[in-house]
Amino acid sequence: MDPIEWLRTQCADYTFDVRGVFRRSGPESTWPLVATGPEDLEGKLTLGGHLLPLPKEPAALANVLEVSVVDFLVERITQLEGASCQRGTERGYPDLELSGPAFGGGHHAVDVKAARLAKATERGRARTQSRITLYTGNTYFKWRDLHWPGTFRPFSEYKSHIDLLMIYQLKPETAARLSDLEVIVQEPWRIASKQRSSTTREYIGAVDGLADLREGRGEFATPQEFYDYWRNFPFRVSTQVQKQLDRLVRQQTAEIARLRQSQVTDGG
Repeated sequence: MDPIEWLRTQCADYTFDVRGVFRRSGPESTWPLVATGPEDLEGKLTLGGHLLPLPKEPAALANVLEVSVVDFLVERITQLEGASCQRGTERGYPDLELSGPAFGGGHHAVDVKAARLAKATERGRARTQSRITLYTGNTYFKWRDLHWPGTFRPFSEYKSHIDLLMIYQLKPETAARLSDLEVIVQEPWRIASKQRSSTTREYIGAVDGLADLREGRGEFATPQEFYDYWRNFPFRVSTQVQKQLDRLVRQQTAEIARLRQSQVTDGG
């Protein structure tokens, strides 16, 4: 099955039900606490001072959203015959890897992106507060055949790359900090812009219009056009990244030499 369509179908059932941070002992605690259902439990925890608000800082809130939706998807995958998955690391790529015959074989990279909608709109145009980051441009994306730290495998070995966007309205007065959450599933090249998402980091940015993100209406007509543009972009390479790159190239060269020697030995 098509992993993009599978993700869209599953995410239609997803609900962000994290309502706050639990505190064991609240200022108005009463015991025993008996609740008749989820809403009653939430109300009593709030009244007892057990429920603290989620962080409203964008990166921290994004982490909560990512963990929530990945937990949901992992549970769904365990129920799907012929499918398997791996969770990525906090700063690695991707956030979730799908594999198995259920998805047509091979590996599929799923990256989760959370973005807040801007307060004001330009001529009624809803947009994200800042551009979503699609990839780090000067490491695994640019040198796609190398196995970079924080990744399961080289970028080029993935059969597909998929972004799962979580777009929300910030509601700082609520414990959950957000409302009107919308989940959008798109291939990164379809929503890519020709702008970086940061002026200080080597990040590839998405278009920022909500309608464009929904429709997959980016600035590139084809995947090849996207890859040609961004792989030739003059990203800066820090000393640390250059050291990593040199080490990976040495490792790859040594592995090629070892394989060639093995073929000579087997053939001789």
